[in-house]
Amino acid sequence: MDTPIFEAVVTPYRSLGRRGVRYVGIAILLSCTVNATLSLLLGAWPVALFAVVELGLALYLFRRGTRAETEERLVLTEARLTIQRRDGAGRASRLDLPTAWLRVGLEERPARVPALVLRGRFRPVEVGASLGEQEKRSLAAALGEALHELHHPIFDNPQLREDAFC
Repeated sequence: MDTPIFEAVVTPYRSLGRRGVRYVGIAILLSCTVNATLSLLLGAWPVALFAVVELGLALYLFRRGTRAETEERLVLTEARLTIQRRDGAGRASRLDLPTAWLRVGLEERPARVPALVLRGRFRPVEVGASLGEQEKRSLAAALGEALHELHHPIFDNPQLREDAFC
């Protein structure tokens, strides 16, 4: 098996931890409960019914969104760059790109985060779509440097050193 030269794991930033998710869920629960209670007291029972449905749907979608574990793993070896992706539904995909003609580039887009694109003798592939601008620039620089070192190796031959002839 090829030994990895470069490896990066890309995961989207989650601003809320477990405690934050719990607090937001409680806030949604309280606001819908107050809305349903006031509607029932005023005699508008259909509003209360919709508030309960809204509560269930909101909590389900919020919980599902926070559980979505997306991941993108980039592994560079001498022969290929492997991109392994897992989406929020758990579906996995794998793409192997040959390193011979592989180039890394950032496509600047007006008023948006630039796209990190891999090009070669294949259709362009975007990676790191969930990253911010600084993270994409950092990943592009690190991957570009690893590819440069792979394509331009430095050979150290002790017999060719200047001090070998003295």
